[in-house]
Amino acid sequence: MNTATPQIPNHLVWAILSTLFCCLPAGIVSIVYAAQVNGKLAAGDIAGAQESSEKAKKWAIWSAIAALIVGVLYFILIMAIGGMGALSGGSSY
Repeated sequence: MNTATPQIPNHLVWAILSTLFCCLPAGIVSIVYAAQVNGKLAAGDIAGAQESSEKAKKWAIWSAIAALIVGVLYFILIMAIGGMGALSGGSSY
């Protein structure tokens, strides 16, 4: 009989990095799910640990996507503001 505990990644590193460098709210949700994985494994809840692992990964990815979208929108906004200044003939000094 195989009683070894399966290795299920908790994605905690990705959750922390996405919280620090991407989107704080989604990153925090990712950390919460990542923190649940090891506890559920220790309790023998393999299905629950796998579900928490997948949710932690999903929220970390969403956090990174949100940061990318915000970055692109910020870039577009800055370019639009810069373009309006050039169109008005005004000086930026």
